[in-house]
Amino acid sequence: MSARQQRKQQVSHPEPRFPDPSFTGKSRGGEGVGVMAEVILEHVNKYYGNKQHAVKDFNLEIADREFMVFVGPSGCGKSTTLRMIAGLEDISDGVLRIGDRVVNDVPPKDRDIAMVFQNYALYPHMNVYENMAFGLKLRKTPREEIDKRVRDAARILQIEHLLGRKPKELSGGQRQRVAMGRAIVREPSVFLMDEPLSNLDAKLRVEMRSQISQLHRRLGATIIYVTHDQVEAMTLGNRIVVMRDGVIMQVDTPMNLYDFPQNRFVAGFIGSPSMNFLTARVQNGEFVIGQSQVAAMGRLAESLRAYEGREVFLGIRPEHVGLVGHSDLPQGRNVLRGEVVVVESLGAQTDLIVDVAGQQVTAKVEGMAPVQPGDQVELLIDQTRLHAFDTETELAIDRGTPSGTRGQMDTQGLGYEYPGQGQPQAVSFGQGAPAMATAPNAPAGVTVITTDAPR
Repeated sequence: MSARQQRKQQVSHPEPRFPDPSFTGKSRGGEGVGVMAEVILEHVNKYYGNKQHAVKDFNLEIADREFMVFVGPSGCGKSTTLRMIAGLEDISDGVLRIGDRVVNDVPPKDRDIAMVFQNYALYPHMNVYENMAFGLKLRKTPREEIDKRVRDAARILQIEHLLGRKPKELSGGQRQRVAMGRAIVREPSVFLMDEPLSNLDAKLRVEMRSQISQLHRRLGATIIYVTHDQVEAMTLGNRIVVMRDGVIMQVDTPMNLYDFPQNRFVAGFIGSPSMNFLTARVQNGEFVIGQSQVAAMGRLAESLRAYEGREVFLGIRPEHVGLVGHSDLPQGRNVLRGEVVVVESLGAQTDLIVDVAGQQVTAKVEGMAPVQPGDQVELLIDQTRLHAFDTETELAIDRGTPSGTRGQMDTQGLGYEYPGQGQPQAVSFGQGAPAMATAPNAPAGVTVITTDAPR
């Protein structure tokens, strides 16, 4: 192996979610999934012919029991990478390890993985029990063991009452649970899921997201999940790999990606609606857009000094934009003036699209906003949540580095507080009754729960 192949990208792992204590999983032959394993990809490349380079120098370490999500637009290489892990695509260059084995040349059936596809691939002439048991029968697993595994998986997925039904008698969500059950009975080291919810309607997707999240907590399994839906990625993953054109753009926890994107692509892909990007000129440390000025804070303000007099992309998420008179945000050097173009009333919130000096800004306003298209409005920008990006490289202008897994929430000392407000303090619970207290430097109206009971 070359020196280049021996190098691997070092990525910190979050604490894995361990199985539900009520689920007494055992290795091989017992209840639950098999022996868990980490997955390591070192300088993995995929070529199709001489022209198409589908996956480019992919380096990633997936921890034992981690839920890792690959997300990105169509054609970014996420499904191709998953298929290389499964053994359904050859690896053109690089090394793939599952556990302590290099599996580049190991057939799919011997990699100890189970895959759940977008289309359920259930046998229509078999009932649910027979579909779940079929793979084990091919492996000549003893009948008693097959029955135990199938019924255990059915109990986990809450489909025990469906075991006698044919696929045509099931809803889309039930069919997807059967497909997952077929993977669970294998007791694999790694679960691979390739856009398993994309065929379901919006309501079923929400229900199945919850099912998959609960399944991961109960099994404590290593799961690699591919999706183009950033909402699925944010709600399911311990960490997320954001891909574009076969390249890893960033790997981090959901909230670190949300609060500290490393480039404009990640910033725009994570979050719904996507982040607003406005071309602004830096003048006296402020963003100038038309006749409006927005002052930066803390670390970002320091970083902007190098861009004085230059154009940058100002980034602000719609949920961090308020409407004067309908927002708790302080008002100062943080007002954008514009004309309402679109009003979308959603009940609990109103989405506004506002033209600001020829550029459109989306704002999420709580409740019903009393505005109409054509109205002149003033938007408040949350200065503690500002982002900026270089117009040439599209790399993020430094606003800080996350020190934990929860983004800005647990990253201290960046200067993103309004005067008189400090960082939110942790809430702790002991064995005794909690007491209410006001924390020093806490924002007005914030109550911190503490206890003096012994640990």
